[in-house]
Formats: sequence, structure tokens, C-alpha cells
Amino acid sequence: MKFTLSWLKEHLETEASLDEILYALTDLGLEVEGVEDPASKLASFTLAKVKHAEQHPDADRLRVCTVETDEGDKQIVCGAPNAREGITVVLCKPGDYVPGIDVTLSVGNIRGVESHGMMASERELELSDEHNGIIELPSGEVGEKFTDWLAANDPAKVDPVIEIAITPNRQDALGVRGIARDLAARGLGEMKPVDEPRVEGQFPSPITVTIDDDAATDGCEVFAGRLIKGVKNGPSPEWLQQRLKAIGLRPISALVDVTNFFTYDRNRPLHVFDADKVQGNLRVHRAKAGDTLIGLDDKEYTFPEGAVVISDDNGIESIGGIMGGLATGCTEETVNVFLEAAIWDAIQIAKTGRALKINSDARYRNERGIDPAYNMQAIEDATQMILDLCGGEPSNVIVTGTVPNTDRAYKLDAARVQSLVGMEIPESEQRQTLTRLGFRMEGNMAHVPSWRPDVQGPADLVEEVARVASLTKLEPIPLARPTVSVPKPTQTPLQRRETIARRTAAALGYNECVTYSFIDRKSAELFGGGSDATMLDNPISSEMSHMRPDLLPGLLQAAARNQARGFHDLALFECGPAFMGGEPGEQRLQITGLLIGRTGPKDVHGASRAVDVYDAKADAEAVLAAIGAPAKAQIFRNGEAWWHPGRHGQVCLGPKKVLGVFGELHPKVLAEMDVKGPAVAFTVWPEEVPMPKKKSATRPALELRDLQAVERDFAFVVDDTVEALTLVNAAAGADKALIEDVRVFDQFIGGSLGEGKKSIAITVRLQPTEKTLKEKDIEAVAAKIVEKVSKATGGTLRG
Repeated sequence: MKFTLSWLKEHLETEASLDEILYALTDLGLEVEGVEDPASKLASFTLAKVKHAEQHPDADRLRVCTVETDEGDKQIVCGAPNAREGITVVLCKPGDYVPGIDVTLSVGNIRGVESHGMMASERELELSDEHNGIIELPSGEVGEKFTDWLAANDPAKVDPVIEIAITPNRQDALGVRGIARDLAARGLGEMKPVDEPRVEGQFPSPITVTIDDDAATDGCEVFAGRLIKGVKNGPSPEWLQQRLKAIGLRPISALVDVTNFFTYDRNRPLHVFDADKVQGNLRVHRAKAGDTLIGLDDKEYTFPEGAVVISDDNGIESIGGIMGGLATGCTEETVNVFLEAAIWDAIQIAKTGRALKINSDARYRNERGIDPAYNMQAIEDATQMILDLCGGEPSNVIVTGTVPNTDRAYKLDAARVQSLVGMEIPESEQRQTLTRLGFRMEGNMAHVPSWRPDVQGPADLVEEVARVASLTKLEPIPLARPTVSVPKPTQTPLQRRETIARRTAAALGYNECVTYSFIDRKSAELFGGGSDATMLDNPISSEMSHMRPDLLPGLLQAAARNQARGFHDLALFECGPAFMGGEPGEQRLQITGLLIGRTGPKDVHGASRAVDVYDAKADAEAVLAAIGAPAKAQIFRNGEAWWHPGRHGQVCLGPKKVLGVFGELHPKVLAEMDVKGPAVAFTVWPEEVPMPKKKSATRPALELRDLQAVERDFAFVVDDTVEALTLVNAAAGADKALIEDVRVFDQFIGGSLGEGKKSIAITVRLQPTEKTLKEKDIEAVAAKIVEKVSKATGGTLRG
């Protein structure tokens, strides 16, 4: 948003300096992005008078002038055709920087004649493009600063231009009057009253407007217009042209410049139709897909289905709230003009603008919201300005639709400024601030002005009071010290488990990855996902169309990228949510590790080997142990389809409580993900690990046994279909109080055992707690072990 200082002062009575205004704007939340101050570039230049001018002895087009300056008479060589005796000029002395030619002057020698400075043209001082001669001033004293002369005689040329950034919640600051209102609330001046003319219509408008039902709900809420006949369009007056040029707009004609003026002055986009080019009446409706219009920018636009447009009997003539059409645009030949002021649906404006890729000033303001209560006065103000500049005779105003009601009020609680912001502001000052901002106070209720749609609750009242008072005055106050020496932990048990799991995986040598939570459909389908329930409505790319059902796809994609760059030995892990569906709660936290390649680089002191399923098993058990999983978990098969069917296992507490899974990934999955295998991985679900029954901040007491443990080995011949886990569980159940551990240490197949048989050897560790075991006690336990294993597996003790 750009505006000039003089434009601001049309609405704000102030004696504040430019620097004070700039500081206040940023402090109020209207961040100053830039300032163009012409006076700063012209500060060193002074006025001088040519006392004498004669022909240069060696150049026909040069004149040697004697110039009276504040430092005495100086000789200056000048090539301007109007350099002559008696004129008052602008002097640039040696050492001055001339912006128009990007030169710092020095004493020069031109064709053998010494020259002490120069007399400047308007282009050399960047005042205009005029460079046919030097500046001739009608008045002025020798030595007077040129900036002082301009401020008194041509202030527009030294008028600072301010540019501020507008946040989406400050639609009112898209008009100069809204900016002035903020500064007045800060105390930098007083708001000037504005005239509210009421122009009497002289005749009924021959052009009427209707709004289709389907466009009235969320398209155009109210449309006001009037015909002004007999206007004389042409260049707008100098003051209006200078104001528009200063903010980067090109003056076009008086009628168009009036609409641009109100766009920036009051945040009120307007539009003018050449009434003689309008056929019949106007209709606001929704366009059909494929309808076209040539806009005022001479480009053809093809409409999407449902865009809100304005048509006459010939077809579409304007894009509602965004841009007019070329066919009915006003020119210097326009005699009869139809003026429009309407309230458009902000969301509809944004959708249509994005679809057509139009970034007009009208769209920028309409999609952020304009003051609906000003709509009817806006058409009166614009009519009056058109009559003043172009003459003409106005019709009655026609209105279709209803101005939306924005009345709402919130309770002002003076104490909330202290509780929410930490500032102590007297209630009287709070009420005064809100009143200056346009709020209407009735008791403790603050009625929100129509131009502030962003104020939606009591907390917003606090924000307004605080920003006007200046948050820079907020003094830091240390928080109160806790009454207890050790505060309670703020993390939930699951959050603590996540932290521990991440640290454990990193300690095991894994590198953490952070991948997107969404992947492509093909990858999602490989891991049990890819359904419509997890599909994104508006994905950022086709390769990120679905929420991930597992963390493995993202890790495998990262592995593929690393392998393509020559990194083949990888240990990656990630901790995050996986999504089973699209509803809240249909997700769970998991930590997944991936191992690819070999255990280490080649080394003369030892051989590296390919990673295998037991590496993944060990790491899964380490992570589970770190987060508090019971030590006596069981290993089952029947994992998901992306695991190798014979080289994986599920870590379970019983057949239904799955804590994690480990194993080798299926070769087909690796081929689809373009990963060179084999690859092993593990996944742990921290939520599935049972929480401890007793909560304590201390560790449990260390149990030390002073009685000697005893180990006995057993070998059983069983069918080759019997799983080792079945045998181990049977042996461990023979005496749960005495048997501390059961481990498999050998397996033998074939030989004298015969077809379909195998031998499994186990070590059983007995740990007494009350007395040292005697031989008969050991033999009794051994007999129970043989009995339990035989019953569970049908096997026999190997001789």
C-alpha cells in the first residue's frame, strides 16, 4: 500500500514529523517497507542567478555564465539553450551528487574554460523527463534552499511516498483514511471530518440491474449504480494526476482516475461503464465454463464454471469485483457513464481471481473485504467528484440486493489487557483508544465498526488497545518461581517414550530422517494404504497424494536416493505417525529403523558382513527394552505382506498384543521402491507397550542373588515343522519360579535323525532364591522340562 504524506494529511491534522509517522506506523502493525523522500536527494541544491552570459570561445553551443551564488560569483559553462542573463536557476556545486546523471560534481575544464558546478534541468534532478533546458524559477532569493522553494511553490515534487505492508487482517488500512485513523488513535493528530454529499437524481436511470438467485447467496450482496449523462471526459486535474503518479499509477482519464482515487483513498473499488456501449440492462450472474471476455488490459479471459460476472444483452461485460471489459470501458469520447458500487463475496472473488490469474487493485481489496456500510455513500462521493471534474447530470440511484448487516458488539473487560498482554492500561484510556478507532461504546459493550471484519471477539479488543498503546512499552517480568524445588514433568508418558526411542535408535548408529507425512498412491498401496479415506483433497504434488500408512515408504525412498548417489551402507530411522484412515484418532505413533548393505567397511582387522534379520531383531529389542517393554516377549510370524514370509517376526505379548515387528523386506517391495537389497527393518509401536502399574520417580531396587545359578543343556528331537519358540515356551513353563532363562544354542537337521526330523538344543538357567540347589532338586526340574517339552512338541530327549 503506497500513499504520499500530503495525501495522509488530507485526512489527518498533524504536526508530526515524517520520522515520527514512520515509527508509529510500524509500531502499530503497519510495517513501513520503504520511503521515497525527494527532498533528501535535493537537500544540497540552492538557488542562484545568472548575472552575465557570453558565447564560449571554442564552442558554438556552450555559454560561459557568471552566476551569483551564496558563496559569491562563480563561472559556470552551460550548454542549455535557455541559459541567459537575469534568470533564477538551481545550482549544483562541486561536491554535490546529481541523481539524474549519477555523478558527483567537481571543478571541471570544458574546452579550456574552468567551470565551478552546473545549473540543473528537471531530469537531472529527477523531477520530470524535461531536459530541453535548465530550470527557470519565477522567483526566489540567491542562496535559498531549493527544497524550501519547492515546499512553498510546488510541494507535490517534494512529497514523500510511503509504502507499508498490509497483513490480511487489516483490510481497513488499504485506504489512506484507515491509516490516518490508526495514527490518530496513537495520538499523532486528529481525524479531519469528511463531507458526505447527497446528490439528488434528476431522472430515473434508464439502465437497471438484476442479480440472479444463484449469484445473490455467495456472489454479489448489493449492487448500486447510477447514470451520469453529458459528462466531458478528459485528463484529470493536475493534483489528481500527481497523486496517482506518486504511488505508481498511470493517469488515464478523469472518469477512470476518480475510481482509482477512491480505491486508494477509502479502500472502495468502483467501476464505470460507458453507458452508450451498454446494450439493454445489466445482470449479475454466474458464468458458464468456457465463456470469454476481453478485459480492460486487452487480454482475453476464459471463465471457469460459476464465476460471478456482469452482462448486458450482448453478453459478459465485466468480471464482478475484479476487472471491467474493454467493450464497455470509458474513453475520452465517453459522454454518458454508468457508475457502479457493489459488495462482492470475498471467497468468490479469490477463486475467480486465482483461476483467471488476475491481480488487480480491485481484486486485492474485494477479496480481503471492504466496508459494506460505506457502499451507498461511496456512490454519492464518487458522483460528486465526477460532477466537479467532468460535469453532467445524474440519475436516481438504483439498488439491487441488501447491504449486509455487520452489527456486533463485545464486552470490554479492562482487566484482560493485564492478563492477556501484561500491560497496565487505565480503563479510560482503553475506552478512548477504541472510540478513536471507530468503535461505539455503550456501557461495557464495544460495537465494532463496519470496516473492521477482523475483530471477532473480546480478545481482539485487547489486541487493539495493546497495539495502539505500543507493545514496545511492555516491560519483561520474570515468571514466579515454583513453590516446589522440582516441578512436575510436562511430557506425557508417550512423549517420554518417543524421546527415549529416538535417542536409543541414534545410539545404535542410525541416522534420523524426517520425511513427508504424505506419499504417492502406488507406494501407499504397497504398505496397505492408498484408499480414498487417506487421499488429500489438495495435494502439493501428484507424488504426495495420500497420507502414509507406514514410515517404511519414506525411508525406502530416502534409501533409494542415497543409493543413486553411491551410498550403499545405510542405517536410517524415523519416528512419527502413520495413518490408518482419514478421521481423528485413526493414526498411531511408530518408530521404524532400516538397515541396508553391510555392517561396516572393509578392514584388515576383521571382516564385514551383510546385515541380516538378527541385526534388526537386536535393534528392535533394544528399543523396546529402553521404553520399558517386558523382557519375556514372544516372537510370532504372520506379519504384513511387505515382510519376507520366512524371515520376519512379530514381537508380541500373547498372540494379539503386537509391540513391534522386525525382519527382511519382501524383494518385490524393494524392486517397486527401486532399492537394491536385501534390506532389513524393524517397527516398534510405543503405545502398545504396557504402562507400568506403579508410577515412581525412582528406579526399582537392584536385586542381587547370592545363591549360585545352575545351567543345564537339553537336546530334543522334534518334527521339522515344530518352531523353536514352542519348545522354549514349554521349557520355561516347567517351573516359572526357578527357571530364569531358556536359550536355543544349536539346531541340527538330517544325518541319523532321518527325514522330517530335527534336533534343537537349549540351555536352561536355574536361579534359586531360598537355598542352594542339590542334585536331586536339579534332576526334578529336569524331569519336568522333558515332560513339558514332550507334551507340547511330541519330541523326545536326544540320547
